[in-house]
Amino acid sequence: MTPYTHKVQYYETDMMGLTHHSNYIRWMEEARIDFMDQLGFPYTRMEAAQVYSPVKSVQCDYRHTSTFGDEITITVTAEFFNGVVLALAYEMKNAEGTTVCTARSEHVFLNKEGAFVRLKRQLPEFCESLDQVLPKK
Repeated sequence: MTPYTHKVQYYETDMMGLTHHSNYIRWMEEARIDFMDQLGFPYTRMEAAQVYSPVKSVQCDYRHTSTFGDEITITVTAEFFNGVVLALAYEMKNAEGTTVCTARSEHVFLNKEGAFVRLKRQLPEFCESLDQVLPKK
């Protein structure tokens, strides 16, 4: 998978000139959308199949500051998928290669009514694509 790059915008910084902590979670969302696109399953395709993927949990460890104009490269790695929960890891680095944030998110897959979806039945191609990027056991 190709890492995603985000350029820090002025409005994403605070009065000290540092990126506000809430923006890292937004960048995770951007990188996850890009990850899904690269898998061949953009959210538009998932939603067309009436599958929705809300966030179950999110965790961020802020390691170094970033500021306006910094280019942050975000590597997304699928950690595990058990048919119900997908866990993704994120590593965000600046142009110098310094890690600015490590993070993790978990996602579930629901139908329009909010019930869990059996992805192996409804979107087997998605499960096959995920298998290609998950760590081998």
